[in-house]
Amino acid sequence: MKDKFTITAEISVIPIRINNKSTGMSEEIAAVYDAIKEIKNTKITLTAMGTQIEAKNLENILEAVEISHKILREKGITRIISSIRIDERTDKYQTLNTKINSVKQKLKK
Repeated sequence: MKDKFTITAEISVIPIRINNKSTGMSEEIAAVYDAIKEIKNTKITLTAMGTQIEAKNLENILEAVEISHKILREKGITRIISSIRIDERTDKYQTLNTKINSVKQKLKK
């Protein structure tokens, strides 16, 4: 049987710095991305505003969030704000790409 990804999610973590004037986050986000891409049975896609994940189960999605916070704490971040959107569909096979393609088919030419 073909492996099916039925849960998709988008997570966004915002590391809040206290005594640092830099507003950049790319170094911390890169460390988080490198860590969560190692989660087995997931597909991870970095976007400009968050990281999209396809997984077989909810545990893998939540593991990504947990790892994100752990990595940021290890980097000395004392406040982390996370936004998580989860889409669990059990009635049909659907990936992030099939969702995009569905919309593209309906766009006016």
